[in-house]
Amino acid sequence: MLFAILLPGISMIFRGHVLKGIICGILHLTLIGWIPAAIWAVASYQQDLAEKRHRETLEVLARQGRL
Repeated sequence: MLFAILLPGISMIFRGHVLKGIICGILHLTLIGWIPAAIWAVASYQQDLAEKRHRETLEVLARQGRL
């Protein structure tokens, strides 16, 4: 999370969002754009975590035969 706040573009690239990371990095280069870039990176990080939890839940339900 701290990495997403300090270096938002790079954190997005590391998580596989290359195009978003480049755009976020360009936004991060401006002093005014740093805050929106950091917010965007944290929101993207939280979304990735939510998607991972969702996939894990679906896998457990599939193994139990509930899907």
